[in-house]
Amino acid sequence: MQKKEAVERQWHVIDASGTPLGRLASEAASLIKGKHKPTFTPHVDGGDYVIVINADQFVFTGNKENTKLYRKHSGWIGGLKTRTGKQMKESHPEKVIQLAVHGMLPKTRLGDNMRVRLYVYTDSNHPHVAQKPQSYVVKG
Repeated sequence: MQKKEAVERQWHVIDASGTPLGRLASEAASLIKGKHKPTFTPHVDGGDYVIVINADQFVFTGNKENTKLYRKHSGWIGGLKTRTGKQMKESHPEKVIQLAVHGMLPKTRLGDNMRVRLYVYTDSNHPHVAQKPQSYVVKG
């Protein structure tokens, strides 16, 4: 069993170029949760940091570009805003990846702490070079 004080966190870089969104999100969520470590304990936050680069180059599979809808509501009457996957990818590709990964993390206080360890950038440059991140290849 892993203790909170004994957690050693690493940094991983995932290149989203040509990777399907769901596969990318599930691998990132697994790294953030710490499921790749032999000391994984569900009630302890023992995951790593994840940096996703080239976020604007991921791909939707099938016809999700046209059929997947992203909705938000202002709280006012008639305040529902709806965008397709294609519109979201063109305007906010990093938000699409964040929503996909956050949807795969726990919806508890533990998950709130995990969400902070995801960094998404639209190009290949990132300011986390000092942390010496390891390159991670998404399988499949």
